[in-house]
Amino acid sequence: MLAAFTCFTVLVLALVALDLGVLHRKAHAPTIKESLAFTALWVGVGLAFAGAVYLAYELHAFDLGREVDQLSGHPPRDVGGGEAAVLYLTGYALEKALALDNLFVMLFVFRAMKVDERYQHRVLFWGILGALVLRGAMIAVGAAMVHRFEWILYVFGALLVWSGFKLMRPKKHDDGDDDELPPIVRFVHRFVPVDPERREGFLVRTDSGWAVTPSLLALVSIELADVVFAIDSIPAIFAVTLDPFLVLTSNVLAVLGLRSLYFVLAAAADQLVYLGKALAVVLVFVGGKMIALFWDAHIPAAFSLSFIALTMTIGVVASLRSARRVAPEPELEDSIDPR
Repeated sequence: MLAAFTCFTVLVLALVALDLGVLHRKAHAPTIKESLAFTALWVGVGLAFAGAVYLAYELHAFDLGREVDQLSGHPPRDVGGGEAAVLYLTGYALEKALALDNLFVMLFVFRAMKVDERYQHRVLFWGILGALVLRGAMIAVGAAMVHRFEWILYVFGALLVWSGFKLMRPKKHDDGDDDELPPIVRFVHRFVPVDPERREGFLVRTDSGWAVTPSLLALVSIELADVVFAIDSIPAIFAVTLDPFLVLTSNVLAVLGLRSLYFVLAAAADQLVYLGKALAVVLVFVGGKMIALFWDAHIPAAFSLSFIALTMTIGVVASLRSARRVAPEPELEDSIDPR
C-alpha cells in the first residue's frame, strides 16, 4: 500500500505545481467566471479520481481493498471497486461541505486584515498547503487512535454533534474588528512592526527595519482556523470508512480546490444565509452516524452521500430564494402624465 500513497503524493505535488506555477503564476483578482471555471476543474479532478479508486480496488492494485478495517468492530474484509468508489465520494462530499465554514472564516480574516483580492490567492495557496500537511498528520494520528481505541469513534461522534448544534447559533463578525481575531494574531499585530501599506509578500524591509504585512497576519489566522476546523472534519471522515487510503485521498482532494471555491463563495457570501444551517445538519447527522455504531447500527455510505448532497443543495437553494425575496426593487422614475 506504500506504493499507492507514493503515487498519490506525486499526483498531488504535480497538481499543486500546476496550480501555482502555471494557472496562478501572476497575482491578480480572479473574476467570478474564472473562479467558477477553476472550481469546476478541481471538482472534476476529484470526481475523476473516483474512477481511479474503482479500478484500483477492483483489481486490488497495490493491495488496495485487501483486509480493510470495518466500522462497528466488524472483522476486516476485502472491499471491491464499487463500494470503494462510493466510500470515496461520500468522504469527498463530506469534507468539501465541512470546508465551506472554514472558507467563511477566511473571508472574514481577509476583510478584517484588508488584504486586497489580488494577493489573497497567494495567501490561500500557502494556507491550504499548510492545511494539507496538517491534515495528513492528523489523519495518521486519528487512524492510529481509532485502530487502537475503538471507543474514540463515539467521542468523535459526540464532538461532531456538539459542533453542529454550536454552528446553528448565529455568528456575528464585524469587519475589521481586531477583537474577533485569534489572540496570537493580535499579539503579533501589537508587538511586531506591521506595514499596513504593503499587501504583497509576507515580510518587507522598511526604513526602520523588517516588518510583516497584513498578508502574513491573515496566513497565521487561516492556519489557526484550519486547526480548529480539522478537529471537526478529520473525525467526520472516520464515520464513513476506516480505510486510510480513502480517508487521505478524499480529504486531500476536497481541500485542493478550496482556493477557487473561496472566490466563488466570497462573491455570494452575503446571499448564502442558510448554508451554515445546512452544514450544522450535516455535522449532527455524521456525529449521530458515529454514535449509532455503538448499537451496531450502520448507515450505508450511499445514503450518507445522498443525504449530504441533498442537505447542501437545500441550503443553497433556500439561501438564493431568500436573497431573491429580500432584494430591493429597482426604483422607477416618477413620470408625469402629459394630459
